[in-house]
Amino acid sequence: MKKFMDENFLLQTKTAEKLFHEYAKDQPIFDYHCHLIPQEIAQDKRFSTITDAWLGGDHYKWRLMRANGVSEALITGKETDPFDKFLAWAETMENSLGNPLYHWTHLELQRYFGITEILNRKNAKSIYEEANRKLKEDPTLSVSGIMKKMNVYAVGTTDDPADDLFYHKEIASQKDFPAKVIPSYRPDKALNIDKDTFATYISSLAKAASMNISSVSDVITALIARLDFFVSLGCKASDHALITAPAIFKSESEVNAIFTKRMEGKTLGSQEVEAYKTFVLTALARAYAKRNIAMQLHFASIRDNNGLMFAKLGPDTGYDASHDKEMAESLSAFLNNLSQTNEVPKTILYTLNPKDYYVLGTLMGCYQGGIPGKIQLGSAWWFCDHKDGMEQQMKTLANIGLLPRFIGMLTDSRSFLSYPRHEYFRRILCNIFGTWAEEGEIPNDLDMLGSVVKNISFDNAKTYFEA
Repeated sequence: MKKFMDENFLLQTKTAEKLFHEYAKDQPIFDYHCHLIPQEIAQDKRFSTITDAWLGGDHYKWRLMRANGVSEALITGKETDPFDKFLAWAETMENSLGNPLYHWTHLELQRYFGITEILNRKNAKSIYEEANRKLKEDPTLSVSGIMKKMNVYAVGTTDDPADDLFYHKEIASQKDFPAKVIPSYRPDKALNIDKDTFATYISSLAKAASMNISSVSDVITALIARLDFFVSLGCKASDHALITAPAIFKSESEVNAIFTKRMEGKTLGSQEVEAYKTFVLTALARAYAKRNIAMQLHFASIRDNNGLMFAKLGPDTGYDASHDKEMAESLSAFLNNLSQTNEVPKTILYTLNPKDYYVLGTLMGCYQGGIPGKIQLGSAWWFCDHKDGMEQQMKTLANIGLLPRFIGMLTDSRSFLSYPRHEYFRRILCNIFGTWAEEGEIPNDLDMLGSVVKNISFDNAKTYFEA
């Protein structure tokens, strides 16, 4: 019987153990998509308590706490005692068996704090005090110390086109900073013409681009100017949150009329909204192709489902879910339109609903070429980044594409302590190959398989993003 969370956790064969310990374990981390705050990186933030580090903005944990009946004051309350929140999380842990957060929580206790106890309400106080002592005294537990400790090569933050990237410049000026911090271009606010905040945002974009915006062509000019600014500071990727790909193609004059109508405060129909998004995203995709920027498309999230709590807490607070809208026809039309002029950029396709893996995995094969793994089936994302989800995504890719060309794991996280998720992924990856090898499905060639898991763990991403 195996011991919980021992050195061979999740490794079910001897080959898997060798692949992880000898090839994958010590690879650097390229966390190419995350939601870390650049200001906190630049200022080398230290956390005052484990509560601050764990529960300050992690809606993964908030969802579980709500499911466990914890009061909102102990989840997002501003005046609640930090230990009371931590105790509520410890009590939630006791009911989280089978959830990846149970594993991630204990991996983080081990890797950062050397704590091997199983967190529960009985030992919550002693674990809380020991973790807080380490946070206060251990120099490796500032933001830069964490990145160095965890062998982080680079992180890709998520940044708005109107951002001046001041803190990215600050980080770049710190010659001894242990990791690359790369801005990623996230123009959702410029595409979401249906949002109440759209007109205000267009004013912000105009100011950032030092120009007037009175037409859709102006919007695109401003966005591309800001993209070039991002590229000058090392940007390697864009990111877009979509339900599915927009694919209603209208002329510039038609889309400009839509833009004008919205700027006059009028309500748009759903087809008008999609036509505008199609026009702008197509122009951006072509700009990405010319600048060798990877286009990340995150599909199938239905957001802010609880209107009452959205009004109280705002977005990204744990009230999103998986969408089930069909996407094959629209994504095919969107990519095919770009392919007519050979302007499909490097693209990573993510979905929050595993039903879409075969749609994404087979469609992407229609637009490959010129670059190894040019179009990627993105890693198991958000609600899918658990053991079963990671296995399903990788096995689907192996069945219909090239798993050895996969660019691997990302955290998509707001937490600086989330890097052990890469270890979690690598253990699952090595177990897949180790099991296949010992069952005779692939050659049991340790050097060959070791090279593959090293590539998926780190080298493929470094090559893909040219970072």
